[in-house]
Amino acid sequence: MPEANPYTRFLDQRPVLEILAATPLALEAVLQSIPTDGLRTPPAPGKWSPAEILCHLADCEIAFGFRLRQTLAQENHVMQPFDQDRWAATYKGIPAAEALATFTTLRHWNLRLARTALPAAARKPVNHPERGDMTFTTILETMAGHDINHLRQLQTLAGFGG
Repeated sequence: MPEANPYTRFLDQRPVLEILAATPLALEAVLQSIPTDGLRTPPAPGKWSPAEILCHLADCEIAFGFRLRQTLAQENHVMQPFDQDRWAATYKGIPAAEALATFTTLRHWNLRLARTALPAAARKPVNHPERGDMTFTTILETMAGHDINHLRQLQTLAGFGG
């Protein structure tokens, strides 16, 4: 069975909530470093453009927020996986700035929930059908590692590495 958080390798020594809170501003900074015409240009065939990566992050913030809320509201909740590539089929033409604004608003809302729920809910169990048993904290750690992964991708596309 795959590991519960496939993004663990991206985590650094910062507290998870600090990583989550820093992501919107870090994304905004990297977005400003990418020329407007480069925002909709995929780096290679079959890869997402910077704007599509931001759309993906906004969509994931919806999914993660739902997972966090379901974990709190239900006992032994089983998460619903989603096909990120099928979700991405709707991203063409969405401006990067709109995706970033959506992500930022949702992230602030999800951080409010996390800060309210922790530390009491930290070990609340949840199950991912493909990844196995997790906790409320594992979801937050997954979010943080996912953020860092995509932020590094965008930094590379902007030309200043990760």
